[in-house]
Amino acid sequence: MAAPDSTAVRTALWRALHVEIDPPPHVFADELGLRLADPGDGWRQREDMDPAIAGRYRAGMVARARFVEDLVAEQAARGVGQYVILGAGLDTFAQRRPDVAARLRRRPDVAARLRVFEVDRPGPQEWKRARLAELGLGVPDWLHLVPVDFETTSWWERLADAGFAPDEPSVVASTGVSMYLTKEANAATLRRIAGFAPGSTVAMTFLLPPGLLDEDERARHRATADRARAAGTPFVSTFAPEEILAMAREAGFRDAVHVPGAELNERYFADRADGLRVVPGEEFLVATAGAGARGRPAASS
Repeated sequence: MAAPDSTAVRTALWRALHVEIDPPPHVFADELGLRLADPGDGWRQREDMDPAIAGRYRAGMVARARFVEDLVAEQAARGVGQYVILGAGLDTFAQRRPDVAARLRRRPDVAARLRVFEVDRPGPQEWKRARLAELGLGVPDWLHLVPVDFETTSWWERLADAGFAPDEPSVVASTGVSMYLTKEANAATLRRIAGFAPGSTVAMTFLLPPGLLDEDERARHRATADRARAAGTPFVSTFAPEEILAMAREAGFRDAVHVPGAELNERYFADRADGLRVVPGEEFLVATAGAGARGRPAASS
């Protein structure tokens, strides 16, 4: 049983660090991921948790998580009943947000309650299942853990086997994944999601090419890429916004919009006095298939 990879653990720890050391209001409150990761008492002394380093990146982690979950809550309120998380890692939506599923249960005009599908590699996912059991949380019947060996298996086939209904609208989240895939693999993923039921929406993060960053940010990008390469997970793809928008439209999406980091800063950090901001470099593509396209999710408090 393989443990979660280092990026999944780091993301969970940065989310927890936001709650621990940043003043309220918190953009995103997730301490359960820390409990899942169970890193030991010395985790705050890790080099990548040093405030001088983590402060540049935890804002991005909490902002992208908040953005996705705002989108899911908005779509669930409209009756979308499926949420797919590609590369789920230590995501804790199902444990933290049962209210979203319950909201659908109370609506007589919605036939299906929200179903969550976490797609990830078999080893780390089995590890997560065991940790959920150890913490007394378990796996509710509306959460489907979908193990996929991405090198040998089609994730959408395993999704269907797990009970995903391709004729019903869904929200698909892919954050922190596209940079590890070739552009061809990213295009194939977008084509597959564009074929989901009309009204389905994907929120995908992507890295900007270094040439679109200023000198300081290029240096930070190189340092991050070097660490990823040293960890055995090198960055493979970057996209200019117009490139990924064109890719989404070519894949068959009716509407596609680019959500820059500056918009996340305006939405989630504008009134903060602590200087917490999203580091430039990672942006969002939001694309909707067929009818009912809405683009960016509405901001929520």
